[in-house]
Amino acid sequence: MGTVGARTDEIAGERRRLLNVAYRLLGSVTEAEDAVQDAYARWYGLSRSRQEEILSPGAWLTTVTSRICLDLLGSARARRERYVGAWLPEPLPDRTEWDHAGGADTTGPADPADQIVLDESVTMAFLVVLESMTPAERVAFVLHDVFRYPFAEIAGVLGRTPAACKQLAATARRRVSVARAPVPATGRADVVRHVKEAWETKDIAALVGLLDPAAVMTADGGGGMVGTVLRPVEGGARIAQYMVAIADKAPGLELLERSVNGAPGLVAQRAGVVMTVAAFDVSDGRVTRIWAVRNPEKLRPWARED
Repeated sequence: MGTVGARTDEIAGERRRLLNVAYRLLGSVTEAEDAVQDAYARWYGLSRSRQEEILSPGAWLTTVTSRICLDLLGSARARRERYVGAWLPEPLPDRTEWDHAGGADTTGPADPADQIVLDESVTMAFLVVLESMTPAERVAFVLHDVFRYPFAEIAGVLGRTPAACKQLAATARRRVSVARAPVPATGRADVVRHVKEAWETKDIAALVGLLDPAAVMTADGGGGMVGTVLRPVEGGARIAQYMVAIADKAPGLELLERSVNGAPGLVAQRAGVVMTVAAFDVSDGRVTRIWAVRNPEKLRPWARED
């Protein structure tokens, strides 16, 4: 019984890692949680003798979770083509600052979002690049370059040769290399803080100075669930005007400096309800990209602050 119990604990202990893999593959906490639950259901659906034949339950669960994610990525492409407006990955709060700021109740069940490690591989800029990859490229790249899985194991997930998986990862790596090197967190935080201050005072000139002339702002309104721009807003001057127009239309909007996917960002709330979570990409002291998520379903992890 001791061995069985130890193995059960080992299997349960894989959950955090599996969620981290699935979120990076899918860009959605909800879908990641569903994929991991499905993988566990398949494990517990095996006979005891079949379970005992599997030398590494963790590797088995990773393979199954990755295959489930691969299938979901294929169907997601079709769904996102029908999505009204832009689709953005689901933003994640840093629970250490979010709970402390709002005194949220942490005695309830663990939130899957809390299990995800916030590092450079989950920044919004990185996740958006992952969205540009084919499903097979994304799986090969994430498993190998982020989680250091050997191509021999990735081949079992994708049903291809190790050499083919290596080529997929190399192609994906070239897509990532096109993106600029990340600015240190302190530099990004200063720029985001200045954006917040200029936005609060509706200082268009200051905003224009903080935005790259070729900056792009993309907003996700939940496929038409809430009002937002359906196409990216291009150009620093146009973005600045749009931001001030938002402030004019939403009196009482409060801006908070909060980490978004591990990087400095802004949260806009009204009457204590989070309305928008904005992530930023910064280069040479100016904002080059803004990703604003307004989809209420994607803001659920942010609804715990009172």
